[in-house]
Amino acid sequence: MLQQVTPIQKPLPSGFTAAATAEDVIAGIDLAGRIAIVTGGYSGLGQEAARVLAQAGARVIVPARDQAKARQRLSSIAGIEVWPMDLADARTIDRFAERFLAERRPLDILMLSAGIMALPELQRDARGLEMQFAINHIGHFALTGRLWQALSAADNARVVALSSRGHRYSPIRFDDLAFARCAYDRWAAYGQSKTANALFALELDRRGRDAGVRAFSVHPGGIVTNLAQHLTQEELRDFGALDAEGRPVIDPGKGWKSVAQGAATQVWCAVHPQLDGLGGLYCEDVDVAGPADGDLANLDPGAPGRGVAEHATDPVAATRLWVVSEALTGLRFPVSR
Repeated sequence: MLQQVTPIQKPLPSGFTAAATAEDVIAGIDLAGRIAIVTGGYSGLGQEAARVLAQAGARVIVPARDQAKARQRLSSIAGIEVWPMDLADARTIDRFAERFLAERRPLDILMLSAGIMALPELQRDARGLEMQFAINHIGHFALTGRLWQALSAADNARVVALSSRGHRYSPIRFDDLAFARCAYDRWAAYGQSKTANALFALELDRRGRDAGVRAFSVHPGGIVTNLAQHLTQEELRDFGALDAEGRPVIDPGKGWKSVAQGAATQVWCAVHPQLDGLGGLYCEDVDVAGPADGDLANLDPGAPGRGVAEHATDPVAATRLWVVSEALTGLRFPVSR
């Protein structure tokens, strides 16, 4: 077995600021000949990340449940392909991976940017899983597992999972993942799924580093995108995301960012040489994050705070989540040594 080692959560520092954009961090980096897959790549942060990766020369593949919408939004960007896939449907994940593996090409970047947030009522997938956990974590776990052959063939691949400051709202509820016994809470459910993203990156990096696959998780910042579709304007104002006129607040120093600024950290984790030889880290503001500050007992989504909570960097919980995820998906990858 690989030794359990928790990466040190300490800023490098990178030299970038919270106001840096995705174009800032990718400047001077040539991705010609590289292949990237970006889930959620036709909306918000994922679309901006896909755009700058393609602009830097990468071939970018965007899985899409709504292919017509994806093609319409991405039609003006050269180098991006739209392939069908739905993270809530394991069969479509299998078909997507089989299509990619049939090309016998290495996969250099896998950016897990798709997600849903704060569903107002409890929803379940076909397996009975709470939907935020199913899409935000289990669908991405399955996709990564099915693409493992291509990732390990790249010899220097990076997997970037979009977590969130919302991971603070809940650790993994191993005794009740699906809210079968406890009352549903939309923020606890979202928080669990975002903790899962961070723990997945931690354990994937531990298992994959000898095969040349490194993984990172990311808090992009507070950005008003379609992710917030289940929140009212009043809620967004109360959280500090909108000003009195209903316009998105842009204040990177306080964590509120534009889409271009929000996509910067995930692009940095995907391509920047500053992270060569590193992995398993939770990053924010285009740097490695430190330990969490603020009141972790405060579940107010608008409460300030930076850093990563201890429950999202716990290697024991990461291994346990991996075992649970294997059981739920029927996948075993990669074999730890």
